Amino acid sequence: MTDGMRLLVALLLPVATFSFALGITLPLMRFERLYFLEDRPSLLEIIRNLWQGGEPVLAVVILLFSVLLPAVKIVLTHVAAITGAPARHLALLSSVSKWSMLDVMLVALVLFAAKTSGLASAVALPGLWLYATATLTTAAAAYFARRINGVRVG
Repeated sequence: MTDGMRLLVALLLPVATFSFALGITLPLMRFERLYFLEDRPSLLEIIRNLWQGGEPVLAVVILLFSVLLPAVKIVLTHVAAITGAPARHLALLSSVSKWSMLDVMLVALVLFAAKTSGLASAVALPGLWLYATATLTTAAAAYFARRINGVRVG
């Protein structure tokens, strides 16, 4: 069973890494305003626009929870899978994992707000789906990495 889980982690981690890189750089959604104005921002563009638009606190919060923490989780999961995960890496991975779905929730809230405001229509684009894929595959890989290394999961 452990060999099967190791293989699964070895397959999930490259998918998570690749999906994450594309998910933060490709357009997340398309906003249409007044039938002829259209925006297709990526997550990084949204953060940059918030920073430049005078919302540095919101930009930092989104950067932290939607880019930096997920990136740290992916790196820690890679370290756990490659090294056999010393206890401190697994403890840090468990701490970061508690925040793992917050990033997708933040993006979903933006999409929901745009759709319900009546000022714009919003449609999910591949960046959002790749970002969600990265979140789910990273969570699965972290779960199996902890199981492989004998850490109680749940």
